[in-house]
Amino acid sequence: MSTMSMATTLPDLNAADAAAQWQRFCELLWHHEPLGLWLDVSRMAVSAQQFRDFEAPFAQAFQAMDALEKGSIANPDEGRQVGHYWLRNPELAPERAVGDHISSEIRRLQSFGADVLEGRIKASNGETFTDVVWVGIGGSGLGPLLMIRALQENRQGLPFHFIDNVDPAGMSRLYDALGERLRTSLVIVVSKSGGTPEPHIGMVQTRERLEQLGCRWSQHAVAVTMQDSKLDQEAAAEGWLNRFDMFDWVGGRTSITSAVGLLPAVLAGIDVDAFLRGAAVMDAATRRPSLRENPAALMATSWYVAGEGKGKRDMVVLPYRDRLEVFSRYLQQLVMESLGKRLDRQGRVVHQGIAVYGNKGSTDQHAYVQQLRDGVDNFFVTFIEVLEDPTDIPVLEDSLPGDFLDGFLQGTRSALSEGGRQSMTLTLRQFNATTLGALIALFERAVGFYGELVDINAYHQPGVEAGKKAAAAILELQKKVEQLLADGQTRSVKQISETLGDPAHQEAVFFILRHLSGNERGVKVTGNWADPTSLQFSKV
Repeated sequence: MSTMSMATTLPDLNAADAAAQWQRFCELLWHHEPLGLWLDVSRMAVSAQQFRDFEAPFAQAFQAMDALEKGSIANPDEGRQVGHYWLRNPELAPERAVGDHISSEIRRLQSFGADVLEGRIKASNGETFTDVVWVGIGGSGLGPLLMIRALQENRQGLPFHFIDNVDPAGMSRLYDALGERLRTSLVIVVSKSGGTPEPHIGMVQTRERLEQLGCRWSQHAVAVTMQDSKLDQEAAAEGWLNRFDMFDWVGGRTSITSAVGLLPAVLAGIDVDAFLRGAAVMDAATRRPSLRENPAALMATSWYVAGEGKGKRDMVVLPYRDRLEVFSRYLQQLVMESLGKRLDRQGRVVHQGIAVYGNKGSTDQHAYVQQLRDGVDNFFVTFIEVLEDPTDIPVLEDSLPGDFLDGFLQGTRSALSEGGRQSMTLTLRQFNATTLGALIALFERAVGFYGELVDINAYHQPGVEAGKKAAAAILELQKKVEQLLADGQTRSVKQISETLGDPAHQEAVFFILRHLSGNERGVKVTGNWADPTSLQFSKV
């Protein structure tokens, strides 16, 4: 039997422990009635004294967050403000023109979405659009994916297909699945700078497929990018269907309340206004300058204490609804890209971060709750439950699936507590566009507070930029390797590296040659693959 087999009795607690546990639960339970949302951090290891100790650091954190919302330069690496909070309340923008621009973009994308869904904007063959191909990576793929998986109803809006990787097999599979429907597919390309390689590759591959089908690319294509970026200029010059601004003060991981998340929502028939309203209401709740009365502050404090301020515990996310299956993936980028930093603001090496993993309950708790309960104690769990169940699922065999789901959540929470393991629980009365917006805003603010507590910049990503530069260098090296081999001479890995003046990167050259020889790229190889020094390469 699984660890989560239904128990016939509740765990034993002596009267004193039960009373103390109940008192702590009541004292720490946070509730927001209009949102129908509860946060329980009573089973996290934060003592009453620690809550008092954190009041002074949070006074500074509240001030820092206030300055950020008022337009301070929060990303000094790029000299940029961080304004995702303005997206759901344009009146907060430090300049009237910025707020007006936000409101204008929301109206434009809502109008565009309505024109597509109602057939006023058509594909190049004169037919109504039937599908959306979304090309984006990182937050530009995860945010839209979360919106669609969490909120799109059956037979509502257009079906979505995501190119969020440069895996050629994945692209081929998507194009094959679409088949002739590619002729009536709207293609939305998302790239903030307009120069990110992954969405560019997805764009050119999709464009080629469409044009092979006799379609006119410009009558299928939409750009979401910064104004005057390379992509924006290309879209303007070619007369694409539309272009939407991805503001320079919004990072990819906090872009879901911009056109990045709102445009797919409109095309999927999702209530955009409700989504933004939920985020705005939570933003207001998390501005409250009181640690015990601010849910994001309660979360950030719990994270800090659990990981001793150094991320020593991972965050395991267990949402007990299928609609939130990709929420842990979304939080991975939001939390890990924001908090995973080598240096603090003083330039000291700190190697900060909180690792995030998880999936849905109760399915996946069967996969790893055994370790959570009895294995290494290096995590805390974030449970997410929804009270309201669908009304079209009847009582059968004297039971309802929703009751079992609740039972499994409570059983897992109790089992972890018995084992001395930490957890917090987020409870929603209902799950809808409003409460998803609130959830996202809650985690965004908690990430910002935690960054202040550990004195790191949560709004830049030097590690990501380093990875992009390294990938670009490898691609440039590949071009040089192919150009060198074009003379037909046979060379070893060492000879190729030395000829290119890069003898320190023989391993990179080996990887490149192995990939080229594994495809029909005209590279001939002799020798023993188990001994890389024996290999000889030439161009056929």
